[in-house]
Amino acid sequence: MQQNAALTSTDQLTSQVPSAGHPERERGSTDVAAAPERWHHWRAHYGPWAVVTGASSGIGLEIARKIARRGVNVVLAARRVRQLESLGEELQRDCGVDVRIVAVDLSTESGVNRLKEQTGDLEIGLLVANAGFGSSGPFLDQQADGELNLVDLNVRSVTAQAHHFLQPMRQRRSGGLVLLSSILAWQGVPGAASYAASKAYVQSLAEALRLELKPFNVDVLSAAPAQVDTGFNDRANLRSPGSEPAAVARNILDHLGRRTTVYPHFRGWFLTRALSMLPRFARVRVLGGVMAGMTRHQRGGSG
Repeated sequence: MQQNAALTSTDQLTSQVPSAGHPERERGSTDVAAAPERWHHWRAHYGPWAVVTGASSGIGLEIARKIARRGVNVVLAARRVRQLESLGEELQRDCGVDVRIVAVDLSTESGVNRLKEQTGDLEIGLLVANAGFGSSGPFLDQQADGELNLVDLNVRSVTAQAHHFLQPMRQRRSGGLVLLSSILAWQGVPGAASYAASKAYVQSLAEALRLELKPFNVDVLSAAPAQVDTGFNDRANLRSPGSEPAAVARNILDHLGRRTTVYPHFRGWFLTRALSMLPRFARVRVLGGVMAGMTRHQRGGSG
């Protein structure tokens, strides 16, 4: 794998970006000198390192940017190493933080173990378990291997990461966990059966962990976005305009430590509140209809 000059390779799939010592800056800030003091408590509680999975695009990429602008070093984990290298160089250059790149497939047990190994020498104060994917269409029309891969990444991998990284946070009595749920997590959803079920698990896990870890000063947040303009839609075979990932990322981080669940966009909050007034069986039918309208059927090519 060819490395850029700014990257020092530590092995085939992991790279370290050294800090240039620049002060961190939040986008839109006009007072650069005040930025380090503004985020001092945030860095003290969620630093010195954060792990962001699914960091090569979309919400994960934007969360990594915002964490770095708050002065916390970042481990970028995803499958696409070139995108991670580009982002790592940007964060090193613009924010002056250290960046470690771990190119890994987290849907596999070996991938999760690799992430653990490559971060074993770091003090991780924040885990953003963002990596995940969805599928759309009738359950029996999907390939079984694909659905099982979805469960491995959205459920098994998230559980393993949370259990591993939360242990030292509990011991230090400081840190945070962000899990990516969905507005589909509160009922079964025809046309997205496995995805909705996986996010129901994530939502339930976050709600329980928040209370379990509160006495240890470790914050847990579930983020339940609606449609977001990311590569997720293409993989799930959906067509629908979405929210900007940067706005979603900002909303998530701003609510860490303040809520159990955040709806990063008004549309998601409104839809969830409106559906909550219906009995569960009615919500299942309504969202099944919504999914049917969003699904892009491909016959003989892209459509």
